[in-house]
Amino acid sequence: MAKILIVDDSAIMRRTLHHIMEKAYHEVVGLTGNGDEAVKLYKELKPDLVTMDIMLDESDGMQALSAIMNENPEAKVIVITALGWEEKKDAAQKLGAAGYIRKPFDAQEIRQEIERVMGKSQIEMLQSIFSPQTADQQ
Repeated sequence: MAKILIVDDSAIMRRTLHHIMEKAYHEVVGLTGNGDEAVKLYKELKPDLVTMDIMLDESDGMQALSAIMNENPEAKVIVITALGWEEKKDAAQKLGAAGYIRKPFDAQEIRQEIERVMGKSQIEMLQSIFSPQTADQQ
């Protein structure tokens, strides 16, 4: 299970992503449609993963991505966009984005990209949540 911050200027998209994350047993720790707020929430909440729309109302998602990567070069950010996909993908990769999803997407694409970026399969994530600790692991 990953703690996830969702950044998208569309309330419908935030709700859709939130629903997908919860169905996959992830914890959504924050939601925002603003890049400046995303950076603030990242610093406060320290999520395991951020989904970042590139086109945001008040600030550019690329600026927010850059600020998050400056805060933590190991941050895991999945960029989600529909506009100028190839150009944005290359620019986001240079800034340190760990993954990319093109809109429109389906739930399976989201789950698979999270697994890839987090380096764990859904089964491994669930096992870490539900399997009892043994004395050797403590």
